[in-house]
Amino acid sequence: MRAKKTICAVTVGTAALLTACSSGGDQGVHLAAASGTGATASSATSASSSTAPPTTTTTTPPPISTTTTPPPPPPTHVPATTPSTPKPAAKAAPVKPAPTGLVPGTPCAATDSACASLSTNQAWLIRDGVVVSGPVQIKPGGPGADRATPTGTFHVLSKQKDFWSTEFNAPMPNSVFFYPGDAFHTGSLERYSAGCVHLAAADSQRFYDFLKIGDVVQILP
Repeated sequence: MRAKKTICAVTVGTAALLTACSSGGDQGVHLAAASGTGATASSATSASSSTAPPTTTTTTPPPISTTTTPPPPPPTHVPATTPSTPKPAAKAAPVKPAPTGLVPGTPCAATDSACASLSTNQAWLIRDGVVVSGPVQIKPGGPGADRATPTGTFHVLSKQKDFWSTEFNAPMPNSVFFYPGDAFHTGSLERYSAGCVHLAAADSQRFYDFLKIGDVVQILP
C-alpha cells in the first residue's frame, strides 16, 4: 500500500514536471517565434531605412592654358658710330635787286623783256635792264582803231612757230602773242599790219627764241 502511494506520488510528480516542461517549452517556442518575428521586422525596417547609393558626378577640369614665351632675339651688333662733321650750309645765291628806271639809250622800262616804240618804228630785247638786241626795225598796225597796235604793258600769252591766220588767210611765222590777236611775227616792213608788230625774218626768229611765256612786253606810242 505504501509502495502504491510512492509510485503514485512519483507518477504524479512526473506528470506535473512534464506538464510544467511542456508549458515552459511552449512559452520558449512562443518567445523564440516572437523573437524571430521581431528580428525579421527589425531587419526589414533596417533594410527599408537604408540610404540610396550616392550619385556619381564627374567634373571635367578646365583646360590648362599654356603660354609660350618666344625666345629673346639674338643680340644685334651695333657698329660704333663715328662722329661726322656736319656739312656747311649751302650759301644762298645773292638776289639781284629788280632793275628800276629806264634802260639806257631806250624809252623802255628796265623791267621789260621786249619793248617797241610805234613813233620811231623800233624794238628792243632786254634782260635785267640791259639791251640784248636792238634797236631793230618794225612795222606796226595802221591808222584807225580797228587796225592800230594796242599800247601799254602786257605779258607774253603764247608762242606758235608756224601760225596761220584764218582771218586774213595768211602765214604769221614766229608768232609771239602779247595781246589777244596781236603778236610779234615775220611780216612786211613796208606795209602796215592789222594790229601786229611786223619784224624781219631774222629778228622775228630772235624774238621767238628769246621771249618766254609771262615775259613783260611794253608797247610805247
